[in-house]
Amino acid sequence: MERGSWTKHRRAPPQSTIHNPRSRHLRKQALAIFKAALKAADPVEAVLRHLAVEGDALIAGRRHYRLGSFRDIYVIGAGKASAAMAAGVERVLGRRIRSGLISVKYGHLARLRRIELNECGHPVPDANGVRGAERILEIARQAGPEDLILCLISGGASALMVAPAAPITLAEKQAATRLLLASGANIHEMNAVRKHLSQVKGGHLARLAYPASVLALLLSDVIGDDLDVIGSGPAAPDRSTFADAKAILQKYGLCQRVPGAVLERIESGLRGEIPETPKSGDPAFSRTHNLVIGSNRLAVARASQAARRLGLRALVLSTFIEGETRDVARMHAAIAKEVLSSGRPVKAPACLISGGETTVTLRGNGLGGRNQEFVLAAAIELAGQDRVVVLSGGTDGTDGPTDAAGAIADGSTIARAGRLGLDAQRCLADNDSYHFFEPLGDLLKTGPTNTNVMDIRLVLVGP
Repeated sequence: MERGSWTKHRRAPPQSTIHNPRSRHLRKQALAIFKAALKAADPVEAVLRHLAVEGDALIAGRRHYRLGSFRDIYVIGAGKASAAMAAGVERVLGRRIRSGLISVKYGHLARLRRIELNECGHPVPDANGVRGAERILEIARQAGPEDLILCLISGGASALMVAPAAPITLAEKQAATRLLLASGANIHEMNAVRKHLSQVKGGHLARLAYPASVLALLLSDVIGDDLDVIGSGPAAPDRSTFADAKAILQKYGLCQRVPGAVLERIESGLRGEIPETPKSGDPAFSRTHNLVIGSNRLAVARASQAARRLGLRALVLSTFIEGETRDVARMHAAIAKEVLSSGRPVKAPACLISGGETTVTLRGNGLGGRNQEFVLAAAIELAGQDRVVVLSGGTDGTDGPTDAAGAIADGSTIARAGRLGLDAQRCLADNDSYHFFEPLGDLLKTGPTNTNVMDIRLVLVGP
């Protein structure tokens, strides 16, 4: 097991990776703070905070639904946290649920009695994702005005609920997804494109379900909690257009690289030959309500509380952090140096906290993810600072195409790596942060957390 793992059974680290007592203490504190943030993002608890049955009323936030007015209740949706969300919904509604289907990432499971789970591919969609989406669309189409559909959406839904629009095939959708993932596009940009290549995203699901009532419960993994971006907004009015999708492809030089069918569909939309995604004012949304039940902001707030309980001065930098990962890492490192040098903007012992989701522009052929790359870039900037520990982790438990949620480092990390023959700068240039941290035992491994509210970044400065 790796040093970042929650398990207590850890292999003995190589002699060159042993930490001094000060950094060891800061590491323990960082792991405890990250664990508190994960607990705050628990999907079952999020559902139970926002959904309840009192008598004949289903209470969802400030809305009340009279259960006696519905013939059948269905549950559909997708996302890395959607299985756990479904478990919460079953706890509230139980036998009132007629049936349903949730598409989840492989391994992100929960015990369910009335709702079927469909495991499929993420971040690149696969055939299982298509089959699950077809079943979800079938449920939506067959629902009538006396039915209620609960739509559970969390991060990952854009890839897990995939229904390519004509003339695009699954293979072409996969190719476009890979190009967008490698381009450095942020989640708002990626989803603007994906919504215009889909039968289900960008409000299409709500339109297909109309005139049934739709209650969408959303666990947000996007900056600003924009309803039309979370899971590509299957039940929300879409603000993006075909023109936006084309502009994004142009911005990242993808117009000549995406499959021809992808560009053909976007160009057809620009010519008015294909209807736009449903917008605000569409009749379908008169019977649809979207409710955000959890977000990165709540997880960051709990991390801040945990830091203060440990005797640290907590400072939340922002929950709106985005941009190129290594640039964001240098900014965090610079603030840590300022704390060390002048006690600004907060005096040590301190915990700097940020949330949001950065991007990595792939330049090399290595293995890693945005959180591991953040920690590597920050570790390079903070080399030799024995009072600083940096941790960054994805709340879903997976960082990029790896089995790690992120990584943890301190001021001795670069020197310790050098003694093992690891070149930090070369690994960063090759986007190979995983193979940098793995031999150090500094990968953060939680396993699937069954939640997803973006990333948590921690910079601890000791006294």
